[in-house]
Amino acid sequence: MSLDLSQQTTPLLGIAAWSGTGKTTFLEAMLPRLSERGMHVAVIKHAHHEFDVDQPGKDSHRLRQAGAAPMLVASGRRFALMMETPGRDEPDLPMLIDQVQSLNPDMILIEGFKQWPLPKLELYRPELNKPLRAWEDPWIHAVATTDEMVLPDSVTRLSLDDHDMLSEWLLTWPLRWPMCCRPRSLETSGGGDA
Repeated sequence: MSLDLSQQTTPLLGIAAWSGTGKTTFLEAMLPRLSERGMHVAVIKHAHHEFDVDQPGKDSHRLRQAGAAPMLVASGRRFALMMETPGRDEPDLPMLIDQVQSLNPDMILIEGFKQWPLPKLELYRPELNKPLRAWEDPWIHAVATTDEMVLPDSVTRLSLDDHDMLSEWLLTWPLRWPMCCRPRSLETSGGGDA
């Protein structure tokens, strides 16, 4: 699991959360706000199961099943690149980043690759009774939560319910990227809000 952040010119931000926290709902709320402000955001999502973006019986599905690798299907409105990855347990995040980076987004949000060493925003709901990852993951730079819990000193607290605050924080992420593309120290603890 290796990702050379020193070579990344496009700002990356992982969205980390326990299942049931609302990662997709969060992204659905943030993406239109970022787009309205002129930010072009790519999203890479990890699926934990077999999935298919194609429909059985369609030409592209039949050609992919016949062995086309990759299979790119395009119209005037969108295109989809499908690639079989036999023998892989997990997706290759650097390869996926390269795929979307060529489209020159202003930022790439990465959802579901929580073990990867990249800067992250943790979404946290205390009612799920799960541990806060920020205490153990030095790559978490901010926590969006509904609670006033104690956070590590170097971690920014955001309100999960304040969409204006969250979108402003995301809009300024590219400015913070050069300083945040390394892990923070896990030695600090306390209740400071950055």
